[in-house]
Amino acid sequence: MALPVMSPLVSERIWALPISAPSVKFLQYLVFRSENGGGLPSQRTMAVEYKVSAATVSTLLAPLFDLNFVLRRQAEERGGNRYRLHPLAAKYDSIDSMEEAFQQALEDMRAGRLPVLKAPEYQTAPPTKGRPELRIA
Repeated sequence: MALPVMSPLVSERIWALPISAPSVKFLQYLVFRSENGGGLPSQRTMAVEYKVSAATVSTLLAPLFDLNFVLRRQAEERGGNRYRLHPLAAKYDSIDSMEEAFQQALEDMRAGRLPVLKAPEYQTAPPTKGRPELRIA
């Protein structure tokens, strides 16, 4: 059985997300728990598995909705919401399926059918000139 392939956008930029540490940890759980392609369980299931209240799940999801890492849509049956990871933040069963999903996601974002993932740009601090001044505290 092949291991899933995780989007590099999550693994390489998660440190820079403007969200709380508990929401970052919850995002890690969501990526782990998601189906290939990003399907997520119900909020009730998330609460039971994560061992928190449904209200806490809502609090942890809110910043992920704001950044479009987690998308929700109204479920046709029984009301309620269905959740999934943004295709650019999901895991996949192979590199080929991830590349195909990324191409479709980019096309859908350009056409306005999919919200843009609000991941911060990757930036590094510029190197210092000369030797850094190190001191023992």
